[in-house]
Amino acid sequence: MYSTKENVNILTALLVKEGITKAVVCPGSRNSPIVHNLCACPDIECYPVTDERSAGFIALGMTLADNEPVAVCVTSGSALLNVAPAIAEAFYQKRPLIVISADRPAQWIDQQDGQTLHQHRALEPNVRKSVTLPEPHNDEERWHCNRLVNEALNAVRLNGSGPVHINVPITEPLFDYDVLQLPDERRTVLYPAVTDDTRVYEMAADFFCGEKPMIVLGQLIPEVVGNSLEAIEELKKVAVVIQEKLADDSICPAQPIDEVLKMISDDSAYRPDHLIYIGGTIVSKRLRQFLRKCECRMSIIVNEEGDCCDTFMHATDIIQGSAEEVIGIFANETEGVEKKDFVTLWDEVFDKAKAIRETIKPRFSQLLAVKAFHEKMREEAVDGELFYGNSSAVRLGNIFSDQYIYVNRGVNGIEGSLSTAVGYAIAHQDEEDVYCVIGDLSFFYDQNALWNESLSPNLSILLLNNAGGGIFHQLPGLERSPYRDSAVAAHHTASAEGICQTHDIVYLSAHNEEELYKNLDKLFNAEEGPVLLEVFTNAEEDAQALKDYYQAF
Repeated sequence: MYSTKENVNILTALLVKEGITKAVVCPGSRNSPIVHNLCACPDIECYPVTDERSAGFIALGMTLADNEPVAVCVTSGSALLNVAPAIAEAFYQKRPLIVISADRPAQWIDQQDGQTLHQHRALEPNVRKSVTLPEPHNDEERWHCNRLVNEALNAVRLNGSGPVHINVPITEPLFDYDVLQLPDERRTVLYPAVTDDTRVYEMAADFFCGEKPMIVLGQLIPEVVGNSLEAIEELKKVAVVIQEKLADDSICPAQPIDEVLKMISDDSAYRPDHLIYIGGTIVSKRLRQFLRKCECRMSIIVNEEGDCCDTFMHATDIIQGSAEEVIGIFANETEGVEKKDFVTLWDEVFDKAKAIRETIKPRFSQLLAVKAFHEKMREEAVDGELFYGNSSAVRLGNIFSDQYIYVNRGVNGIEGSLSTAVGYAIAHQDEEDVYCVIGDLSFFYDQNALWNESLSPNLSILLLNNAGGGIFHQLPGLERSPYRDSAVAAHHTASAEGICQTHDIVYLSAHNEEELYKNLDKLFNAEEGPVLLEVFTNAEEDAQALKDYYQAF
């Protein structure tokens, strides 16, 4: 029988899956659920040691004997600090030591309760990884607990070896042991993507054995996408490749990702069984939610740090490597692979969504402004660089853009979007034009980017001004708050005209469809710059236009 503490059982199950066979255990009441589980587990042999300082070094000695990870378990309070000398030694010897500490609930830290101190990160900087497990109450918290243990266990062997610290808060009662068996926890395995590691090539071959393979490309720098274009085209022949314009440097229409997801709804036929996620963030919330519902037999994450960035909540493998390298490895394994019906299924629905998109003629709105902007780019054969602001702006860009979009999606904040475009324009002022499509809050927040003696004439700005945070008019339920416009959406009456006069920027404006098309022509054919076109729309009309757009699918 095992403890009733769910985080303890998740930890124990993953220790077994990691192949941990030795644990040094120290006395204590708070860590008794952990010690009980380790002793009850037939796969793990436990060695009781009373003195924590000695226990740490004994575990270190065991790692020296067979170069396999060893766990050492201590109770709460100063007991943890006593293993610090052994951990420091293990860190500099690069030995695989797993420190497991029981902890008091967070609400009792600094409350003069017994054996309490700040245990999270207490052993840093002499550990590779520090995690504190939640006490799960729902599926998301259980996923979080599983992910944290996987991260710590992978860090033990990452880039050589080294110690890690897993801190386990445990609430009372402590001494219930009536769980019959450990949960079947998902172990996320880490692989280095090096050319002489055959396991990654084998994984790539196994990936294409799936009936429903899908590759999702998150944000990538243009150079990586450009260098990988041929490989990506090979992948598209045998797998569904999903990529927003943050990861697509080809001059072709944007994939109608959200539109397709609206069309297919909950149809399980479109859900992948094998999935690989390469690159940074994706904008589409619909796509994240769709993929989180998928039960994939193989779900691979790729990043250069080997981090367990489990966006879709079901990762089975992590490949530590560059996007370009892994895309190349997987593309090399497509030879002889036949196109799956799953790929044809997605190709057909993508084509259908593109056809519908071509027929849509929005009312005067930000949706129309961005659509017309990109139509004009095509008509004028403009070959400039595109920068988008966050929130509504980049979502509209992902609908209509024909080319790669730069956007600050590392954190997704609105600050600095204009400054980033200005910086790029300054660095490339003799090479290419730079276009920035930005919402009003992002623009006014960052207007000091234009207070700049180095401001380059190759910069053009499409400012979408609907007098506040337009995206807040698209969030169901928020309309019930009487403070939505004034406090949440930051309603305002500001215009950029005075700012443009101050900084010697050509100013254009549009209040209707006729003015929009006329001044877009001026924007793209201005004899001097910088130039800014401010499009004034109504937030409610913008929200309705977007609603009508998706209703068409």
